[in-house]
Amino acid sequence: MDRIERVAVLGSGVMGSTIAAHLANAGFGVLLLDIVPKEPNAEEKAAGLGLDSPVVRNRLATAARAGLEKLKPAPLYLPAYASRIDVGNLEDDLPRLATCDWVVEVVLENLEVKRQLLGRIAPHLKPTAVLTTNTSGLSVNAIADTLPEALRPRFLVTHFFNPPRYMRLVEIVSSRHTDPAIAAGMAELIRVRLGKGIVTGKDTPNFVANRIGVFAMCNAIRHMVELDLTVEEVDAIAGPPTARPKSATFRTADLVGLDTLLHVAKNSYELLPGDSRREEFKLPAFLEQMVAKGILGNKSKGGFFRKDKGEGGGLSIYDHRKGEYVPAAKPRSASVEATKGIDDPAQRLRTALAGKDKVAEHAWRNLRDTLLYAFERIPEIADDVVNVDAAMRWGFGWDLGPFEMLDAVGVPAFVARAEKDGVAVPDRLRGIERFYVEEGGRRRYLDLAAGGGYRDVPRPADQIDLAILEKSGAVVERNAGASVLDLGDGVFCLEFHTKMNAIGPDVLAMVHKAVARAERDGQGLVVANRGQPAFSAGANLMLIAVAIAEGAFDEIALTIRAFQKAMMALKYARVPVVAAPHGLALGGGCEVCLHATALNPLAETYMGLVEIGVGLLPAGGGTKEMALRAIRLAEKYEIDASPFVFKHFNTVALAKVSASADELAAMGMLREGDAVTLSPDRLVHDAKQKALALAANFRPGTPATGLRAPGRGAAASIASQLWNMRMGGFITEYEEKLGRTIAGVMTGGDVPAGTLVTEQDLLDLEREAFLKLCGERKTLERIQHMLKKGKPLRN
Repeated sequence: MDRIERVAVLGSGVMGSTIAAHLANAGFGVLLLDIVPKEPNAEEKAAGLGLDSPVVRNRLATAARAGLEKLKPAPLYLPAYASRIDVGNLEDDLPRLATCDWVVEVVLENLEVKRQLLGRIAPHLKPTAVLTTNTSGLSVNAIADTLPEALRPRFLVTHFFNPPRYMRLVEIVSSRHTDPAIAAGMAELIRVRLGKGIVTGKDTPNFVANRIGVFAMCNAIRHMVELDLTVEEVDAIAGPPTARPKSATFRTADLVGLDTLLHVAKNSYELLPGDSRREEFKLPAFLEQMVAKGILGNKSKGGFFRKDKGEGGGLSIYDHRKGEYVPAAKPRSASVEATKGIDDPAQRLRTALAGKDKVAEHAWRNLRDTLLYAFERIPEIADDVVNVDAAMRWGFGWDLGPFEMLDAVGVPAFVARAEKDGVAVPDRLRGIERFYVEEGGRRRYLDLAAGGGYRDVPRPADQIDLAILEKSGAVVERNAGASVLDLGDGVFCLEFHTKMNAIGPDVLAMVHKAVARAERDGQGLVVANRGQPAFSAGANLMLIAVAIAEGAFDEIALTIRAFQKAMMALKYARVPVVAAPHGLALGGGCEVCLHATALNPLAETYMGLVEIGVGLLPAGGGTKEMALRAIRLAEKYEIDASPFVFKHFNTVALAKVSASADELAAMGMLREGDAVTLSPDRLVHDAKQKALALAANFRPGTPATGLRAPGRGAAASIASQLWNMRMGGFITEYEEKLGRTIAGVMTGGDVPAGTLVTEQDLLDLEREAFLKLCGERKTLERIQHMLKKGKPLRN
């Protein structure tokens, strides 16, 4: 599998083109093919082009590639990666398949269409090429049996979930002919190179995630009708309160498409004659009526939820009882309210199910039926609970998989409550205490297929799980906000564990302890966090707001000094420090990364210095660092620093946040030699390896001196641009003042161009400017507004 470098994607619809985009993200060369149009369109005819023109014949694939830049969410890490995708058609370009190591078919979900196409391309594949289909539920054996015998061992299902860049799940399903080594190799390739979570399914309709997920949605709709609830009431409880995504049931249906949901449900009913819960897949008449009216969800600008047009356009909800839209009611329930403020998904779930109102009853009935259904599907759809749980977490965004939910509720308690309802409970579920246990720092699962013994949850050799390390005694330092863990081989890890991994005094104190530990007992330090969607959402704004409100500016000054001192400790440690951010790395979280020796971010890292959003500037060394990097670039190329300063000023003043780790290079935050990891499994491992590689020839630095400040002339140029923007009505007087303040720091203060300054001088300017902005009334107002919203600060 390590020889796979060129991939062909057959079919350039939304799914095919976005799979091609993610392959390009991963550095593969891609060939994207689609059918030849029946005739030239009006524009092509006007240009005198006929059906013999390559422009016409390749139109579908060409348009799909061009359309990638407009799709939201963006399928490409960088627009430039579209150049890695070659285009063609399925008539003229079949010989080009001989150059491809992997061919993935992504055409219409129709068995005969797939059979015919794969039969046509088979003679053009090289003898070692792997062929896969992206079917979401058609029988892999029914397709494989029609392929040439020599090709069958190299054929399997690779089912990506939409959108492929963002959804972690890929289901691997082998046919009876598939070579196990090839299936295992493809799973590893997709895990490592594409960053996906692999679930191994069986040749059953809809495989694993869609089988359980569509059942859960159909069941939720039935119970909504029975309990006479509204769409809003169901979605309020079917999301985070019950450890499921914000899209809950009906927003997920709108995202998938109501026509798609109806189609999959009907297929399930037809293809599952022996399923004991087959009738569940029969959706009520109102949903068929919605589809008949063209109410299809997001793709038709309206489904169960619809954003109304016009002035002050609000939100309307489809009332299944009236068959029409009604204004959103924003219902409240005690059971939902009780879950707010609970971070642990297991505790949220228990709290929601303990509610006494109708929405809590709906949640219980829906999860009761879904968890029993999942239990009864083993070993039909998958061999173990691990694959089923992973499928629902990665494919449907659940916080907990079905069997993790059973553990959270308590299996005996679940069985007792289900039986009290008069629901049949499988005999083999009785007597089970837990599906997962922790033993000696290892997570183990109950193997239902092996008579009930526990086995270790499979873990790749290149996965370093900080949670498991913590339980196995690897913590060497700890306080309320952070820990230091021993990763082995002389590398330590600094991990935050505050809410949203926000940086406060405990975290800053642990920075010094982590550096001291690594310098004394090791050869490298990694900064990595786990679990939460944020590497770090930045400094604790609540502490700053309270200090400003109380006028405790001396205390703020001390806090900023402590922050800067901690960042300088990271930057000038006597061992290499590698930051491994993931998800949100904002404000102070970004500053931690900027002061590391090297950066090894996860591809899905959204990083930026966003402090201007609350009327402040980055003061943990972030403004200093962006100025310093601009000056260093000017020194490197022996040119004036102004262009670099202007560019980095825009990064700070516009609160730019990367839409991927790859964008950090253009922002001046990802440097030559830094690496990006696509697989979350490998992030800490890769950062550790980077630290070890740097340690071999590491030379610690010292704070910079002799820096040629761009000076007041560069600051005046920025100020002139800000004035023009204010005169044009693009920014306010207050925002102009913020921009001038940032410019003053980044240009080295009120000094002539070329004045020699030090890194410490820049830090002092940064701190003084921060304190000055803290005295602005609007700054406190902005912070209070942000805290009220309860969201991380980002552009």
